[in-house]
Amino acid sequence: MPSIYINIVLAFTISLLEILIYRSHLISSLLCLEGIIFSLFIINTLTTLNIHSALINIMPIALLVFTTCEAAVGLALLVSISSTYGLDYVYNLNLLQC
Repeated sequence: MPSIYINIVLAFTISLLEILIYRSHLISSLLCLEGIIFSLFIINTLTTLNIHSALINIMPIALLVFTTCEAAVGLALLVSISSTYGLDYVYNLNLLQC
């Protein structure tokens, strides 16, 4: 396995561990999610370059579209929560209340 794949898998693992450990702020959780998606995008792009298929070339672009939608929803949620509650602590939020 080339070293680039090892580095990307290591970045994915570190981002996954950070999202499990640093759950106090919503912005840190969103940054960890972006790190996970970015490492998945790089792995997807490298795999696409190695396969040389015309049908699979759309996969990195589709992943970028979903990543953009996820980032927009996450930032809208962050703005909404911080303007409503005045902070972005995840443990102070009770999302089950109506």
